[in-house]
Amino acid sequence: RRSCRACYLRILWAGDRSTPKDKWSNFDPTGLERAAKAARELDASRHAKDALSLAQMQEQTLQLEQQAKLKEYEAAIEQLKNEQIRVQAEERRKTLSEETKQHQARAQYQDKLARQRYDEQMRQQQLANEENLRKQEESVQKQEAMRRATVEREMELRHKNEMLRVEAEARARAKAERENADIIREQIRLKAAEHRQTVLESLKTAGMLFGEGFRAFVTDWDKVTATVAGLTLLAVGVYSAKNATAVAGRYIEARLGKPSLVRETSRITVLEALKHPIKVECGSRLTSKAQDALEGVVLSPQLEARVRDIAIATRNTKKNKSLYRNILMYGPPGTGKTLFAKKLAVHSGMDYAIMTGGDVAPMGREGVTAIHKLFDWANTSRRGLLLFVDEADAFLRKRATEKISEDLRATLNAFLHRTGQHSNKFMLVLASNQPEQFDWAINDRIDEMVNFDLPQLEERERLVRMYFDRHVLKPATEGKQRLKLAQFDYGKKCSEIARLTEGMSGREISQLAVAWQAAAYASEDGVLTEAMIDARVADAVQQHRQKMEWLKAEGTEASKEGIRTPLLPFPKGTPV
Repeated sequence: RRSCRACYLRILWAGDRSTPKDKWSNFDPTGLERAAKAARELDASRHAKDALSLAQMQEQTLQLEQQAKLKEYEAAIEQLKNEQIRVQAEERRKTLSEETKQHQARAQYQDKLARQRYDEQMRQQQLANEENLRKQEESVQKQEAMRRATVEREMELRHKNEMLRVEAEARARAKAERENADIIREQIRLKAAEHRQTVLESLKTAGMLFGEGFRAFVTDWDKVTATVAGLTLLAVGVYSAKNATAVAGRYIEARLGKPSLVRETSRITVLEALKHPIKVECGSRLTSKAQDALEGVVLSPQLEARVRDIAIATRNTKKNKSLYRNILMYGPPGTGKTLFAKKLAVHSGMDYAIMTGGDVAPMGREGVTAIHKLFDWANTSRRGLLLFVDEADAFLRKRATEKISEDLRATLNAFLHRTGQHSNKFMLVLASNQPEQFDWAINDRIDEMVNFDLPQLEERERLVRMYFDRHVLKPATEGKQRLKLAQFDYGKKCSEIARLTEGMSGREISQLAVAWQAAAYASEDGVLTEAMIDARVADAVQQHRQKMEWLKAEGTEASKEGIRTPLLPFPKGTPV
């Protein structure tokens, strides 16, 4: 019972403590009274034992709950410790990573600073060299100016002295002549009389000799006959020699001289050998050496592999003295057709001859004779001849559909007659921008067709770098010309120019490099800057677009008039 009363008192006391109050002023004595009353009621109750058991069970439950909470608290503390260890490890890892990054950044920054210092030193050294060069040039110019001034001063003094001497001599001579005028006139009169007498005697003597000789010649008929016969034979000999020389010259010109249709050839004529023997010997040595067929020619990888096979086959054909194959190279202008034809001839050890189709039509009736002379001359080549016909569509047009003159038709027939069979003396290479205009018989004589397309990005970059080295970088580094190059990233600039020149041919890129060189020559100091290069590139791109617009307008006008025009290959990216 005392236990029950204590439990009830605790319960009541706990209920009273549920509302915390001030330490002294909030004390309620009625709680004790209610506890005492509850204890007396519990003692008088018959359920005191059950209440005691219930209180014990509640106390045990509270203890178990407290122990469970204690274990949960310990587990939470352990988990917090583990989490703290994990966080510390993660922080250490992040710290190490951040320190590594900082070290790398510091090393990169130090390397960047070192490169900048090196570049600055090089720039300062270059500026110092340029300044020293400028001072030396100024010193040389000053010395040259002083020397020129000294020489001019000496010449002026010498001229003055000479003038004074001449003036003094003239005065002395005039004074002497005035004093001796009578004596001089008498001497002149005597000399004139003596000369007149000498001339008269000479004339008399010559007349007497000539008269006696002519009288003796006329009276002797044998001498007269011999003289007439000699003069007649002399006239006949001169006339015969003149005609024989003309005939021999025409024969040699037909067999050994360059035909009139050939614009350029590597074959040496007799006249050139007589005029320039040293130049001809050096040229023959250069052409006799084996060279790469694609040296200086930039093509796409597929086209490069194909034309290299053609070059190897042509070289082996010449070695084995077999029959040459005829080739057609077509594509936009400026894509390297003529250059490859020359390289092919040199690589194969052959001579080359270049003619253009536009020269045939103006010849009229002489065209047939010129074609026969051309192929007769080609057949006399000992090394083999590569005959390159540029703009071949100008006279090899369709005979059935095209309106061509009878003379041009006869010339075309003569060309077909001379190229009807393969030859081991010459190789025919045709080039055209409009191959669809060829006569069908011409197409039948072509063994292989090669399409030379416009260069793509990779080929344009190679072309830009090659022409930049040839026309700008090499002259600037050699120092022989008035050309200097500013400091900028040449490789990056060449790549940028290759992207900007989309649709341009190799010839246009070459002209662009020449324009850079001209811009440097036109500047005051001869220095080619990056801004000057960009300006010339912008002009070239604008001009290329204008050309494409003209070509588009020409095709539109022809289509409106109902005229059939060949489709020229437009560059990629050109608005059509």
